[in-house]
Amino acid sequence: MPTLSEADSKKLLAAQGIPVPTEEVASDPDGAAAAATRIGFPVVAKLCGDGIAHKTERGLVRLGLADPAAVRDAAAALLGAATPEDGPVGVLVAPMVSGLRELIAGLVRDAQFGPCVMVGLGGVLAEAVADVAFGVAPITRVEAGEMIDGLASQAILGPLRGEPAVDRERLIDVLVGLSALAGDPSVVSVDLNPMIVSAGVPVAVDALVEVAGAGAGGGR
Repeated sequence: MPTLSEADSKKLLAAQGIPVPTEEVASDPDGAAAAATRIGFPVVAKLCGDGIAHKTERGLVRLGLADPAAVRDAAAALLGAATPEDGPVGVLVAPMVSGLRELIAGLVRDAQFGPCVMVGLGGVLAEAVADVAFGVAPITRVEAGEMIDGLASQAILGPLRGEPAVDRERLIDVLVGLSALAGDPSVVSVDLNPMIVSAGVPVAVDALVEVAGAGAGGGR
């Protein structure tokens, strides 16, 4: 199934009020270094394109880049790792978003229930804990709040080790935004994994939108 690039996926999500990092796509190492300077260090750099699948597995992500030289070197390595099958590519430069907690959210189209919105605990414990909640789209803000209340890990949503509680209204924004995308038949699925909770706000630091048709290809 074709997918949008990470950058295009995030643009679609941002239009629905879902928090995403301020980031830029550069076509060459010097452009990536300039983008990083505008964004502010440290940054992350990723190879980005409609035809790229499995960025992490292919080693196409560089984290914690602290100065222009590091970004320039990372961008050169990422662009050099592209294959002809990847198609047109660029370097996605984004701020390093930090936080102790990770959440996941998404949109799936179930054969029985139709479009469903999902939210849950992310990070290294996600599979072990399997704490997720589903709602059949379209959902209201009240129903989104009930999904959040249905998660077992409520303590993780509250204040934690000096960090503020997860901003409930911003998380509701995410779920309602995903629900709105369910009304677009060209959007097959959305995967926000992870959303890092930064200063209480759940920020989608990685995103993948799967679309219908032959207009796009690849993945992350």
